[in-house]
Amino acid sequence: MADTFDLIVLGSGPGGYVAAIRSAQLGLRTAIVEREKLGGICLNWGCIPTKALLRTSEIYHYLTHASAYGLTAEKVGFDLAKVVERSRKVAGQLNAGVKGLMMKNKVTVVEGEGALAGKGKLVVTKDGAKTELQAKHIIVATGARARELPFAKADGERIWTYRHAMVPKEMPSKLLVIGSGAIGVEFASFYSDLGAEVAIVEMLPRILPVEDEEISAFMHKALTKQGLTIHVGAGVEKLEASKNGVRAAIKGADGKTVAAEFSHAIVAIGIVPNTENIGLEALGVKTDRGHIVTDGYGRTNVEGVYAIGDVTGPPWLAHKASHEGIVCVEAIAGLKPHPFETWNIPGCTYSRPQVASVGLTEAKAKESGREIRVGRFPFIGNGKAIALGEAEGFIKTVFDANTGELLGAHMVGAEVTELIQGYAVARQLETTEAELIETVFPHPTLSEMMHESVLDAYGRVLHI
Repeated sequence: MADTFDLIVLGSGPGGYVAAIRSAQLGLRTAIVEREKLGGICLNWGCIPTKALLRTSEIYHYLTHASAYGLTAEKVGFDLAKVVERSRKVAGQLNAGVKGLMMKNKVTVVEGEGALAGKGKLVVTKDGAKTELQAKHIIVATGARARELPFAKADGERIWTYRHAMVPKEMPSKLLVIGSGAIGVEFASFYSDLGAEVAIVEMLPRILPVEDEEISAFMHKALTKQGLTIHVGAGVEKLEASKNGVRAAIKGADGKTVAAEFSHAIVAIGIVPNTENIGLEALGVKTDRGHIVTDGYGRTNVEGVYAIGDVTGPPWLAHKASHEGIVCVEAIAGLKPHPFETWNIPGCTYSRPQVASVGLTEAKAKESGREIRVGRFPFIGNGKAIALGEAEGFIKTVFDANTGELLGAHMVGAEVTELIQGYAVARQLETTEAELIETVFPHPTLSEMMHESVLDAYGRVLHI
């Protein structure tokens, strides 16, 4: 006889495990199915361990520039194996934390490969044995995996996906990064700070293409100044791995193709949703280019089947998945939450310098037909930034000129991934420029630049 639950979650990433916790909090008998490790890609192979790596490279950068702070650091070096070990320990600690949360909330954890097997049925396979689970509601939270080049599959030796790049067997001497989204730029920054010669190839006209154009341009200059080589409007037409390295044929924006040699290559060209072999086709669940189609409550076109996170539409971010999961579960429980929307989801890139944004870019705001006001404030005008030795960057705000609505905010510089939430809260509360101008920001802090950027949009900037 099948085990019966009120709700089953297939996948335990930041969307799945958060949905399971909220479900249990609301009194639903809940099970979660996971084929690998609790916490999914984000916790085990993505968001968290990459930040541990980036923290190491950041500290290494400061050590190698100790003289700028009046300090002396001799014989600075690193042990790559220990760097990786620290990152894996961080992931392991958080994986154990998720296990504890499942126990605390009395969520049943079922290990194995799960697949929908009819209305309200899920079959889990582990080591050849099958377990049937039943529930009125099933949430698919199977996430996504790295997209690979069709002509050069990752081998883990010379051609890497992000998973290989997180546990390198050796330090690249000359690294090719294909793709300049957040993942590509973060790994480019990490390996560059540790001493690798890094080149980025981006097929679109600018790096970090989803960001505001001014942010992209600033990052291009900043990374180039750090020694990275950046090719935009370019593509890799051929990638051949050998025992000793990688040979790439790079077609530039001028249409010319040149050959280049690298020790390793990272492919960071997007994701593929994990929708295969989980029973979607048999039930008739609608997908769009592989991603499951849902409404604002995570509901699919099939009654009783829901989907959240990277297996659905963009943006493909952990915090989006978590919030989607909460909305979905609360709707299932009859709490009538607000439908999930994507208009106020911050995006962050944890490179050096960092990038963060929320809302509309200047270009998108203009495309919407609005009359806008734009404010900017540079890090060089902020006392805390100068004291930190982090005077590189700026903050940009975009307002509706008629209503004062904060349409978007865009940042590049030290710790902006921590600052951006201030603007996200302001947008959620429908704050206008008037409230932001009247808000008192503490001194000396980096957050004062947020205030100054607003002031600048209205001709009242003080410190430039």
